[in-house]
Amino acid sequence: MSKNNPYPAQPQTVYQADPTFIQSMQAMKANVIEQSKQCMHRPVRVQMVEGQVLEGTVVHLDSDYIYLKVEMNPETMRQPYNPYYNPYNSSVILPLVLYNLLAITLLL
Repeated sequence: MSKNNPYPAQPQTVYQADPTFIQSMQAMKANVIEQSKQCMHRPVRVQMVEGQVLEGTVVHLDSDYIYLKVEMNPETMRQPYNPYYNPYNSSVILPLVLYNLLAITLLL
């Protein structure tokens, strides 16, 4: 190994999740998926861990994401760069990571 190489010869583990934590996260994910199935094709309000709140309709669900169809408001659509902008349709489908969900509320 060269003296100028900043990397160790053997990989060094920087972080490893505790097995109890992993089991807890897997159980939480299974619970979110099960509860989200009841929300399919229904209007919901979703609160994310970082604080964002979105309202839309659940259109799909898989093992990692819940797909939420949201209507774009005129202010969002006028931003200089918006990758979701479609002049023919004011709605987009956002994939939301299940681990980032804090709350899902059915809107009647």
